[in-house]
Amino acid sequence: MLNKNKSRIGTVSYNIYCNFTNYGSALQTWALHQAIKKLGYNPVLVDYCPDILKDKNPLDPYKNMWDQNEESKKMVELSMPAIQINYEKFNGFYYNRFNVTRNKYTAENFEGIREEDIDGFVCGSDTIFCPDEFGFDDGYYANYPVMRQKSISYAASFGDPHFTEDTYQTLNKLITNFKALGIRENLMVPYLKEHTSVPVQRVIDPTLLLTNIDYEELIQEPIESDKYIVLYSRRYSPNMESYAEQLAEKHGWNIVDISLRATNVEHGHKMAYEAGVEEFLNLIKNSEYVVTNSFHGMIFSVQFRRPFVIFSREQCDNKIDEVLDLFGLSDRKLITGKEKFSDIDYDDVHSRIEIARKESLAFLNKELELL
Repeated sequence: MLNKNKSRIGTVSYNIYCNFTNYGSALQTWALHQAIKKLGYNPVLVDYCPDILKDKNPLDPYKNMWDQNEESKKMVELSMPAIQINYEKFNGFYYNRFNVTRNKYTAENFEGIREEDIDGFVCGSDTIFCPDEFGFDDGYYANYPVMRQKSISYAASFGDPHFTEDTYQTLNKLITNFKALGIRENLMVPYLKEHTSVPVQRVIDPTLLLTNIDYEELIQEPIESDKYIVLYSRRYSPNMESYAEQLAEKHGWNIVDISLRATNVEHGHKMAYEAGVEEFLNLIKNSEYVVTNSFHGMIFSVQFRRPFVIFSREQCDNKIDEVLDLFGLSDRKLITGKEKFSDIDYDDVHSRIEIARKESLAFLNKELELL
């Protein structure tokens, strides 16, 4: 058993190296580190770049977009100053707010991490188990020799996976690397329980292990003086954009737009893609309403008790649906924007979260004790 006060726990996830900078990836990493600290361990952010991401450049996001067309290319070009500022802020967040490994690690040198005196590894969270997105990465699946049987997963997600007979066989082999598996969605939990002998449990996203109070240290004074909606788009949705504009017009609110749709400034939007992690939290906390298709845009709306709707998004619906079900807010997911939904009882929502938080923290503590 590890010595809590001295044990260094390396976390491996999708964060520093990415297709696009991502508030959710940064904040789930930060939240997991805070939770591990509260349990008495010393978390270390492993500066790890998977092979599949080594040629990706978040400063050139057009190459990573699903909807590559001339319009999207133009939007990226117009947004380039904001993209560069945003990237610099994210780098500052990772390297200033975390205890990061001394070296950058890849498949070529990962065994050298032994020199960092890391006692065990946590893989997660995010869709690191999604074969459609990352394949079966050795770091994400604890398949480097130094990680095998010294690793657990916390809130690792399969996304909306598409397995074949062959890829199921690969998965069956890789899950033997772990001493326990905390999984973010229910979808794969029965399969994992059937095909492994280690503890398996559905757990909540790390960002829900903390309360809104825990995020206050990241938030400064409000940065918008007028009332506004946050429109946070992870993928362009004309229905979502139209919904936000109608809502803003109805109430006389401004729109703060976190997207690459740079020409929305012509519609009166205040473009805010350059916002860093701390500014993102600030904008959500002080908004009148949040309109988003982002999983973590939804989560932080709930953390700060803001009214919100979340629009359906390809390959993300499973994780959105499961968390909305936990919140008791399933009717808040929209497709056309014309759907009806009820008011939010945030006392009830946070009571549900508190139960899930206690269960998930207990499982994380149990997992760490196995290392």
